[in-house]
Amino acid sequence: MSITHESELIGMQKVSEAVAFTLKEMCGFAKPGMTTKEVDDFGAAVLKSFGARSAPALTYGFPGCACISVDNEFCHGIPSEQRVLKEGDLINIDVSAELNGFWADNGNSFVIGKDLNKHATLVNASKEILHKAINNIKGGVKISDIGLLMETEAKRRGFKVIKNLGGHGVGKSLHEEPDQLMNYRNRFDNRRFRKNTVVAIETFISTSSNIAVELKDGWTMVGNKGGYMAQHEHTIIITDGQPIILTEMNEIFN
Repeated sequence: MSITHESELIGMQKVSEAVAFTLKEMCGFAKPGMTTKEVDDFGAAVLKSFGARSAPALTYGFPGCACISVDNEFCHGIPSEQRVLKEGDLINIDVSAELNGFWADNGNSFVIGKDLNKHATLVNASKEILHKAINNIKGGVKISDIGLLMETEAKRRGFKVIKNLGGHGVGKSLHEEPDQLMNYRNRFDNRRFRKNTVVAIETFISTSSNIAVELKDGWTMVGNKGGYMAQHEHTIIITDGQPIILTEMNEIFN
């Protein structure tokens, strides 16, 4: 969406606060021994306290409030009473919601408890790449140039990017134009970021795979060559200078 009135800015700020606070609280709540369903139920209650509704449930009929993916699950993991979190697990929580007709999206990958399996390097790389990408986005910048930056930074750190997952416009619905804000340079993509538009920028940084494939449950995605993936995501407003990070409250850069 494009922000044209103050009421739209306020609407985006409110829904972004809801998803950012919910994500932060869920990340702090998740501990070894909990099930991903417990974490999701906790997040659903926080989201409800804002009057917000789960975007994936509303839009796609997703069987949960947030997408919670663990270890070799890359994204869109279904919260489950059978999936018990363990010390050292790599977990991704992706929270998106609707509030009063406005939509926002954010996500965080982190390690549960102690980093027993040495995932911190991947997690930190994903955070740093998202931070650098956001700092280089402004009106007029080519979308594919940001993709190139993300892929270049991933390769420099010894990682790959997932080529069939990307960021997207957001605001009046969960996924809007511009879609397919990829983590690599698409040389056929001549689009540019436009001032005052709202987008969800996200990383998909992988140890081994470059394609995400769907499991038989119809939701969960894993890597075509296995390994692990980290995702970090902010909803931002594009300006002539530094973007406004609407979901800054999630503190994923801290």
